[in-house]
This record gives sequence, structure tokens and C-alpha cells, in this order.
Amino acid sequence: QLQASGGGLVQTGGSLRLSCAASGRTFRAYIMGWFRQAPGKEREFVEAISRSGGTTSYADSVKGRFTISRDNAKNTVYLQMNNLKPEDTAVYYCAASGDAGVVVTTTEKFDYWGQGTLVTVSS
Repeated sequence: QLQASGGGLVQTGGSLRLSCAASGRTFRAYIMGWFRQAPGKEREFVEAISRSGGTTSYADSVKGRFTISRDNAKNTVYLQMNNLKPEDTAVYYCAASGDAGVVVTTTEKFDYWGQGTLVTVSS
């Protein structure tokens, strides 16, 4: 089970840190990712991180602004979001993948999803 938190309302240029806590003892066995879905749009990939945390992948739209990290001892993955823009407004979802790869970025490769947390960036 994945529980995302940390969303809220922030002004353009502001920062937020999302957290996703996982239950169970196999957190370190999963690739973790963040996706987002804006109103009227499809869910899109944001960032993903390998099991060890040593490899990450990110969408071009968040390059240099968002950073994914994980703490396997706490069964938690984070998304640090800086310099937020109105176009970042969306429901953000964390997800876990048991794929054999190092990092994956497509929705169909993720097996478990959190409930989502809303991020609203005002202009």
C-alpha cells in the first residue's frame, strides 16, 4: 500500500516536498516513480528512481526543478519540487514497479499506485 502526502497550494516559484510511504517489508525491491495528472489530461511520467536510489529518470518538463529520492530504511520515496509553475498543477501519484529493469517510466510497467495528492500552483 502506498500513501502519498505533502500536496497543497503554493505560489509560482515556490517549493513543495511530496512523500510516499509504503507498507510492507519489500520496499527496496521496487522501482519507485511519481506521475501526475492534470484536469482533462492523461497521466504523465514525472520521475523514477531505481531500487538502490543510484539511478533516476525524469521528464524534460521537470528537469532541474524536481528531484526524486528514496529512503529504504523508512520505506519512503520523496519528490522535491522547486521553482513550481502553474503548469505543474495536478494530482501527483506515487507508484511501485517490480519490473526487471533498473528504472522504468511508463504507466503500464508500474504495479501499485498511491491515492494521489493534489498540488496547485497559483500564478
